[in-house]
Amino acid sequence: MSGKPVHIVVFANEKGGTGKSTTAVHLAVALAQTNHAVGCIDLDHRQRTMARYLENREGTSRRENAHLPTPAYSTLTHPAEAALEQEIARMAAISDFIIIDTPGRDDPITRAAIARADTIVTPMNDSFVDLDLIGQVDADTYKVKRPSFYAELIWDLRKERGKRDGGTVDWVVMRNRMQHIEANNMRRVGKAMDELSKRTGFRVVPGLGERVIYRELFPKGLTLLDRDAIGGLGISHIAARQELRELVAALGLPTKDAAQAEFEFAQ
Repeated sequence: MSGKPVHIVVFANEKGGTGKSTTAVHLAVALAQTNHAVGCIDLDHRQRTMARYLENREGTSRRENAHLPTPAYSTLTHPAEAALEQEIARMAAISDFIIIDTPGRDDPITRAAIARADTIVTPMNDSFVDLDLIGQVDADTYKVKRPSFYAELIWDLRKERGKRDGGTVDWVVMRNRMQHIEANNMRRVGKAMDELSKRTGFRVVPGLGERVIYRELFPKGLTLLDRDAIGGLGISHIAARQELRELVAALGLPTKDAAQAEFEFAQ
């Protein structure tokens, strides 16, 4: 641990299928591999995707006697705000970063987590279906009509955080690239997202592409950072690693030594 206050990153999106849990695990492992103490809290006690991913990772490490840096992790089995506060306090005592994966729905425990965040990451697929989560657009002009309920919710929770302890919250929308989306449609989505970002105060960063490799890694709990465990890297692996590298850099988290972390991550 660095001695600095723990930095809490919350992955939140009301829609499923956006790579939220996968990205959360990859970020946690990236930080762990660059000498940061990381704690993960899975708030989805039904699916437990993040927790299962890390359980698989520990199993692979034991079976193959492999060195796989693995964050501490837990699942919040009782989704109550008091239980969340207790788990955050426990993880904060041993962590530089806490990564929280929320359910793909709006509920009180998700709101409580967002209210504690220093960084909120909302992964979104590059489509108007997903864009509707944060803003409504005109069907003819594709101009933004108004922010959505979710965007207003995040705005309010960020204001609450500022009033409570003076903290600032960085809201990051992670724009995943969808290969089947037509180019004009992508430009329209991008333009609407840029307009919304100015109105609601989020940053847009490049996300991940549609790559089967992410799903294939889950059973063993591996990430694209585990080059030795994966074996030979094909072109798809290399491209995906570069996507991930760019994403981690774009998040701009307060790492111990940004230059050293960048070097180690690139190896």
